[in-house]
Amino acid sequence: MSKAITFSGYGAPEVLRLSEVTPPEPGPGQVRVRVRAASVNPLDMKIRSGLMADKVPAHFPVIPGLDAAGVVDAVGDGAEVAAGDEVLGATVGGSYGEYALLDRAVAKPEGLSWEVAASLVTVGQTALRVLGQLGARPGQTLLVHGAAGSVGFLAVQLAVARGITVIGTVGEHDIERVAALGATAVRYGDGWVERVKAAAAGGVDLVFDAAGAGVLADSVTLTGDPEKVITIADMSAAQHGVRFSAGTADQGGQSLPELAQLAAAGKLTVPIWRTYSLTEAAQAHTDLEARHNHGKAVLLP
Repeated sequence: MSKAITFSGYGAPEVLRLSEVTPPEPGPGQVRVRVRAASVNPLDMKIRSGLMADKVPAHFPVIPGLDAAGVVDAVGDGAEVAAGDEVLGATVGGSYGEYALLDRAVAKPEGLSWEVAASLVTVGQTALRVLGQLGARPGQTLLVHGAAGSVGFLAVQLAVARGITVIGTVGEHDIERVAALGATAVRYGDGWVERVKAAAAGGVDLVFDAAGAGVLADSVTLTGDPEKVITIADMSAAQHGVRFSAGTADQGGQSLPELAQLAAAGKLTVPIWRTYSLTEAAQAHTDLEARHNHGKAVLLP
């Protein structure tokens, strides 16, 4: 038996419990890892609370968590890594535990910390996916809502590196941090539309909403076309004709090796805000729901 965080009904963070579970067995192409780090993502909290019950129905008990980095412990038929390899990837059946299954394990570059390795998976692939769905090209102007958040922070860096002009809406305390990435940071809140217009002399071509703060109607007005706006955070997207981008972060996992190498080379920054023990999973959810964080929260089983 091994330890994992589980929940057996929707609710507040307190539904998360430390439980004894049977370690999962890898199927064809899968590997089991001894988890060294597991990223805590906003989607984990939406699933736990029941907010995503219609899109991601739970089969209780649930082990939460989407991403993990660890050492390969067992290998299924056809897997391309070996026991003892250090890897990262999206998990099958949850990551908040001592062991987890990965469908497509990617080698962890030497020098990349466990915390960053685990934190790259969902947020990095989501950022790349949405930039691709928007068709963002060099020379265009992209507005990123929530530019200081986990996904937005990576989207800004990836877009700037591609020659895209980026404007990011942020809180007052994050202006300098996002501006240091090469973006124009503007304060969100009342008057944000006017501030964005002042910063974008040639107009806004595309909008990536990673905040879900009720900005879709004005974002459509700014671009003139709902097809040029994508959200990953606002469930009212359809009311505005806007695409809601969800699902698997990267259907084939092709972008993860690139992201890992960029991070290892210091060309992609993934800020780690705080680490928690496995028994502190509920506290991690509480802190993130209170928006106390400025970077990724990571569990260290």
